[in-house]
Amino acid sequence: MSFEPQTEPVGAAGASATLGRRRVLRGLGGIAGFIVTIALTFLGLLAITFFIGRVIPIDPVLSVVGDRATAAVYEAARVAMGLDQPLPVQFANYVADVLSGDLGRSVSTGRPVIQDLSRFFPATLEMATIGILIGVALGVPMGVTAASRQGSWTDQVIRVVGLLGYSVPAFWLGLVGLAVFYARLRWVGGPGRLDIFYDGLVPPVTGLILVDSLIAGDIDIFWNAVTHLVLPASVLGFFSLAYIARMTRSFMLDQLSQEYVTTARVKGVPERLVIWRHAFNPIRVPLITVIGLSYAGLLEGSVMIETVFSWPGIGNYLTTALLNADMNAVLGATLVIGAVFIFINKISDVLYRVLDPRAR
Repeated sequence: MSFEPQTEPVGAAGASATLGRRRVLRGLGGIAGFIVTIALTFLGLLAITFFIGRVIPIDPVLSVVGDRATAAVYEAARVAMGLDQPLPVQFANYVADVLSGDLGRSVSTGRPVIQDLSRFFPATLEMATIGILIGVALGVPMGVTAASRQGSWTDQVIRVVGLLGYSVPAFWLGLVGLAVFYARLRWVGGPGRLDIFYDGLVPPVTGLILVDSLIAGDIDIFWNAVTHLVLPASVLGFFSLAYIARMTRSFMLDQLSQEYVTTARVKGVPERLVIWRHAFNPIRVPLITVIGLSYAGLLEGSVMIETVFSWPGIGNYLTTALLNADMNAVLGATLVIGAVFIFINKISDVLYRVLDPRAR
């Protein structure tokens, strides 16, 4: 008696190999499409920032040479800056400079704009990140609680908090916070990222003062930075909390009215599981968009907070650049903010695919 080894049919093996190749090609196509989408979006952002710089009624040449310069000096500076060339050529040069990391030199600081942005943007990133963490940690549970207790006094209180977040001016809330928690109660630090005698003692590694102080092993500076950060981050977190709680409540009310939730309750599923497993899971995908947009808004819209708290972030830098007609700094900061929006949107798309198999 002889035994033949069991082998997979040739047709099945060929089909399996073909399916594997298709999956690989589909994955490569998705990666290529992702890269092309980012490239085209970034190119559009470059076009917008370029033409904003040409439309704004501010003469970049005068901001360099001054309004008392002679016509010969003005024309020489204009030629040196490439502004005598046709717009398509100027745009091509602008794109090439940006891709090489050259955003020009700031008139206000005298340093390259890319160097200024690497210094100021981490401060905004740190404050906005703590703010969005506060907003998510409080806003999501508040929205779920309000929806699950619709019409109760808890729901009414949470809705009032959300209304205040939409209606109270950011600068007013920041000033009140400084007057109460800093000037009166002395619970938090004052304006700025650190007390003045700590400034410059921590070597900048990441630009995030909390991280850099831990890397340096200086706990005193870490806690001093926390006392300065907690109030502006809480103010930002309050505004993101209001938006996140309101949208979470809306999403949850829609899910709680669905038949599958009613069926789960009829079957005797505990209410906690009905809310957090059956009703909350489907809203995770739209919540990603809400949280992403809120985070990008904090990074872009913290100008008032940075001004009130003398926070050395990109919003404060952009305001100073606008007041000084520093177009290189204005366009560089605008480009960074736009790139942040693109990056966060693409991260949201990736999370969509992770959380929702239907989007893959």
